[in-house]
Amino acid sequence: MKRKHRRLTLLGLSGLCLCVSSALILFALRDNLVFFYSPSDVQAGKASEGRRFRLGGMVVKGSLHRLDNGKTIAFTVTDTAHVIAVRYTGIVPDLFREEQGVVVEGRVGSDGIFVADDLLAKHDENYMPPEVAAALRSAGSAAPSNAAGAYE
Repeated sequence: MKRKHRRLTLLGLSGLCLCVSSALILFALRDNLVFFYSPSDVQAGKASEGRRFRLGGMVVKGSLHRLDNGKTIAFTVTDTAHVIAVRYTGIVPDLFREEQGVVVEGRVGSDGIFVADDLLAKHDENYMPPEVAAALRSAGSAAPSNAAGAYE
């Protein structure tokens, strides 16, 4: 085999290895994507049942209840157009309360209740996650003028 053919063979094998490793990485990351949806998006069927996603909105006043085991809470999230029931088991952040912005991550069960694995509450008086503020604005709610988010 000539030197030129060996070099081309080595270059071709290197390119093939690069393509295979890129395909494997993209395939592995495909399952780790987590999309953000508002309650209106979920009601419209944009979020498929059983798939992990983030749900954001405001906690409805009077909807927060602690269940019997003491570790599980149930509440309702709204974007002022639609509401979604949420159940979360775990440690609740100190800033979590009714009529505050919240982002929860989890799945919608077959019963229509969103079962959250993670619960994220706002971090100060002026902050609202940008996705939540945008969802509230698009739903026609009067989102607070200072609810733009930290990075906008």
